[in-house]
Amino acid sequence: MFNAGTIVKVLVANIPNAGYDYRLTEPADIGTFVRVNVMNRPCIGVIWGNGDSNLPENKIKNISAVFSNKLSVTDLQWISRMSDWTLIPMGMVLRLIVNIPDAFCPPRMEPLYVYNADASCRMTTNRQAVADAYSSNDNDAMTISDIQNIARVSSAVVRSMIKNNTLIPVGQQPKQKDVYSVVYHDCGNITLNNQQQSAADVIGQSVQAGGFSVHLLDGITGSGKTQVYFDSAWRAYSGGKSVLLMMPEIALTAQFMSRFKNRFGEYPVVWHSNLTTARRREIWHGVLNGTIKMVVGTRSALFLPWQDLGLIVIDEEHDTSYKQEDMGNYHARDMAILRAKIAGVPVVLASATPSAETLENVNLGKYKQLKLTSRFGGAQLPDISTIDLRENRPEPYIADDTEQTGFLSQPLCDALAETLGAGHQAMLFINRRGFAPITQCKKCGWTSVCPECSVGMTYHKRIGKLLCHMCGRTMPVPKKCPDCGGDVSMRGVGLEKIEQEVNVRFPSARTALVSSDIITSRQSLERLVNKIEQGEIDVIIGTQILAKGHHFPNLTLVGVVDADMGLFGTDFRAAEHTFQQLFQVAGRAGRGEYAGRVLLQTYQPEHPVLTSICAGDRDSFMQTDMLGRKMANMPPYGQLIAVIIEGQREPTLHAYCNSLRDAIPNLKGAKIMGPITAQIYQIRNWYRMRFLVAGPRNANLQPIVAQWLESIKQPANIRVKIDVNPMNFM
Repeated sequence: MFNAGTIVKVLVANIPNAGYDYRLTEPADIGTFVRVNVMNRPCIGVIWGNGDSNLPENKIKNISAVFSNKLSVTDLQWISRMSDWTLIPMGMVLRLIVNIPDAFCPPRMEPLYVYNADASCRMTTNRQAVADAYSSNDNDAMTISDIQNIARVSSAVVRSMIKNNTLIPVGQQPKQKDVYSVVYHDCGNITLNNQQQSAADVIGQSVQAGGFSVHLLDGITGSGKTQVYFDSAWRAYSGGKSVLLMMPEIALTAQFMSRFKNRFGEYPVVWHSNLTTARRREIWHGVLNGTIKMVVGTRSALFLPWQDLGLIVIDEEHDTSYKQEDMGNYHARDMAILRAKIAGVPVVLASATPSAETLENVNLGKYKQLKLTSRFGGAQLPDISTIDLRENRPEPYIADDTEQTGFLSQPLCDALAETLGAGHQAMLFINRRGFAPITQCKKCGWTSVCPECSVGMTYHKRIGKLLCHMCGRTMPVPKKCPDCGGDVSMRGVGLEKIEQEVNVRFPSARTALVSSDIITSRQSLERLVNKIEQGEIDVIIGTQILAKGHHFPNLTLVGVVDADMGLFGTDFRAAEHTFQQLFQVAGRAGRGEYAGRVLLQTYQPEHPVLTSICAGDRDSFMQTDMLGRKMANMPPYGQLIAVIIEGQREPTLHAYCNSLRDAIPNLKGAKIMGPITAQIYQIRNWYRMRFLVAGPRNANLQPIVAQWLESIKQPANIRVKIDVNPMNFM
């Protein structure tokens, strides 16, 4: 405890500096939240320790306010260790924790609006997105900024809805909902099978004993992993501990919420990106005060100010969405395990297709593996086979009075006809949005490219425009080539083109498209899921949004339109990610009383990824894939750090990169390669170059990288991003 008048170091959120010295105005302890002024701007920080600036007394400012809440010593250690590993400055890590506006101030007074469902106005796509935003937040009143951020619409859309009374003003004081009164209990309505019970007992013993441990809950799709970690969560919660259930955003479905309520009697407190500012404040303070002890959330839920954590569950631990690449590069799974290790907390990793890193930790004895090998309720695994497109080339079809290239082979069409004839549902999977990825001149070869990004623009037939999948820019489709005036054609395939082909070949089939630019909110996804469950959809054509987290008992056929997509990329993880994706997609078939089958269209039926999926032999595939990585010293057997340099002026960017190249230190057993032009050289008018640092698994490369970068002064118009063990090599 520091006394009033003591000079202390304060770590300030969102300030890269390691901390500033301030004078305490009242007694406070390490980790206590305080308000300080930085360049006459009020900021939130935490007391880090004794002051060490050696500034004269008259140069040291007083702390403006001392709050009653604080972070634990283990939280401070976690901030420091995370910063050391990711090279994100400690103040920026603290910002991830203090991630709500005015965390310790009264809410700012802004006009609030409620949604008027009785208003008579035409419901456009944007207006429906606003309605969904209200639905996702229990119809709470929202500020204009909340509406825009959650619905992802412009201010013009909001103003028009206010003008026609679809949004009605209700004052300025945010409504505070009593989320703190949620109390869970075990409804006792779930009976685990022998495998589930055995796994639950092992995890339960670790929860009750306390201390750090990691359990991999390795279960095939449909094996009931969720109920096992629900059992573990209850054991921790009923013992007075806090519980974090972390999962990818697309897995936060109404089906999961209903399953949670069925087990614990109430819906979960949910933390994700589409919460209003007021709701974020309520949950954040509830966790900080210890009145909210169980939260289901996406990766940012890890940074809530947890009190007395007793268990962390990471569902779909292999999912790449746990990798953050916007506000500092970190992997939420790895940082969760780091936090648990420092705090002495057990962790459960759940997946049907565990990552290579997790499997290697199992092999090393660091993690305990718990297997679930049978589907819950007696459902059988689907039969999986390939369709060789070299022998079964898709036939063309007629649409819009012209002959179109077909992408559905005859065996897949026959399977669709049989499935629809039996009254069952089918899913066609292609992980490419839009109608056609290439718009090209037939005469001179010109292709449409985004003017702000070095990527081609994709034609989206539903909106009738070209769309850049990097920056979101849209452009009209040219009637003629802008270079030579020749005719323009659309090449390649996206899910909209597959829908067109299905509609031609099966005109009576009811289809639905599922992709991130069509399903723009959780509510629109739930409406679609309800239609599927009610039997109103016959063929679902989708991207990876539907690859996990959904249970459709009447879905008996899954067709993968292009199983080769992703197999031959430059990323050394391409095979692993493709296997995981296709295996998860295959797991959607045959989850009810009817047998399921999966057909993979491919030009490479002998590829190890596809033969392993067909044989259901994940372990053999992963062993082969990891052997190749071991020989190349790639993760998890080696360590990589990507250094991405971005600049708006190419000469400045290249000059800075050349200076860094000339300053590369001599390393033993490791090397720094580059600079090279990034695979996507331009994004949003920022030009990009990359260095890659490679070394042994246990090498301490971060201090070397930090010292190397500090040796060259960084120009003001240059951005440097550091990505430890990158997932994205673009």
